[in-house]
Amino acid sequence: MDYPAGRLAASRREGLGRRIWKSRKSYLFVAPYMILFFIFTVLPVLIAVGLSFTSFNVLESPEWAGMSNYLRLFFQDSVFLTGVKNTLFLALILGPGGYLFSLACAWFINELSPKVRALVTLIFYAPSISGNVYLIWSVMFSGDDYGYVNSLLTKMGLIQKPIQFLQDPQYILLIVIVVSLWVSLGTGFLSLIAAFQGIDKSYYEAGAIDGIRNRWQELWFITLPLIRPQMLFSAVMSITSAFNVGAVVTALCGYPTTDYAAHTIMNHLTDYGLERFEMGYACAIAVVLFCMMVGANLLAKHMIGKVGE
Repeated sequence: MDYPAGRLAASRREGLGRRIWKSRKSYLFVAPYMILFFIFTVLPVLIAVGLSFTSFNVLESPEWAGMSNYLRLFFQDSVFLTGVKNTLFLALILGPGGYLFSLACAWFINELSPKVRALVTLIFYAPSISGNVYLIWSVMFSGDDYGYVNSLLTKMGLIQKPIQFLQDPQYILLIVIVVSLWVSLGTGFLSLIAAFQGIDKSYYEAGAIDGIRNRWQELWFITLPLIRPQMLFSAVMSITSAFNVGAVVTALCGYPTTDYAAHTIMNHLTDYGLERFEMGYACAIAVVLFCMMVGANLLAKHMIGKVGE
């Protein structure tokens, strides 16, 4: 029997309402998190999108500006385009690089004995939570004879005078990449270690019966498919940190970097949002960065979904 579209929609709404009421206790437990998530995550994003179409300096009321902020970004702001180029380059290196580095280290640590595993995990994880990591690298690449790298190269007779590593555009991006990879073993790395530890050994026994003959086949057809959720989480964390590179640049090289050699979108956002207080323009920058990150995460999700196929 055919039902009118209105009655069918009403029936579905009634069924949805009944299911919600039946699970009301579960929704009640989830409500505090969802309320806080909406207030402190969803709502600020929506406000930023709205302000990106205005001229707003914090002190005065926002004035509608239409697409002028976006037109200025892509057609008048050459520094922003430099930041986009550097950000994409860093994301292409640090996103997959940091993710594969975390995955390889987690796989390696998983093969160690429990006591050694705990110690090595701490050693690998420590740089991501250390507040002095940038200071250490700044001293290493200091542009005088007291810099460890310059001192070593001078003693070896490879250079005659100190190299300004943190001011020379030839070296800045490379140093930023090295330091960013060094501190990339964070929460995603720990989630991968936990995922490796949680795999039931019976899967490998069943795989051996089904024809799995070496460790690489175990990794591709058993291990990685079983830890897809943690892999996706780690990928999202790596991609997000790759696009958010900015603090490491400022900490090592100052702001702005020489010839904007390591200028990123985050540096541009910080400049206009916290220094110039052009919040409408800063929100437009943030929206562009947000769209880039969402696109990269969707691509990562699609690629991880093919693991083990």
